[in-house]
Amino acid sequence: MPGIVCTSLQVAPGQRIAVKGDVPAGAKSFVINLGKNGDDLLLHFNPRFDAHGDIRTIVCNSKNKGQWGTEQRETNFPFQEGSPAEIFFIHDKKEVTVTLPGNHQFKVPNNPGFEGINYACVEGDFVFKGISLA
Repeated sequence: MPGIVCTSLQVAPGQRIAVKGDVPAGAKSFVINLGKNGDDLLLHFNPRFDAHGDIRTIVCNSKNKGQWGTEQRETNFPFQEGSPAEIFFIHDKKEVTVTLPGNHQFKVPNNPGFEGINYACVEGDFVFKGISLA
């Protein structure tokens, strides 16, 4: 079940999305989904403290018409239980640039080729504090 869902965002390529919140003690994983809707995701961003067989790994993916793409794993894991976190996302037609706490960046391909982001969903072990667009 989704935690926080934002629709009708109209985020154009090059605009930055910032998601801010707190990671509670005992966190297992959380998810930030960005795209058109729940079945069409430009980015599924899933930091896993200890979930689905992954430990301290960020798993990213896309979804097009309900079909998952190829997973990408990022081992730089700056999230700490009991601490605040802010994650930044900037997309264009080719890729999404993700900036983690501590300013580590990595890129995820825009496999579906979506030009805009209309939908954001935050769920799991993340106390949502806000989303901002710039």
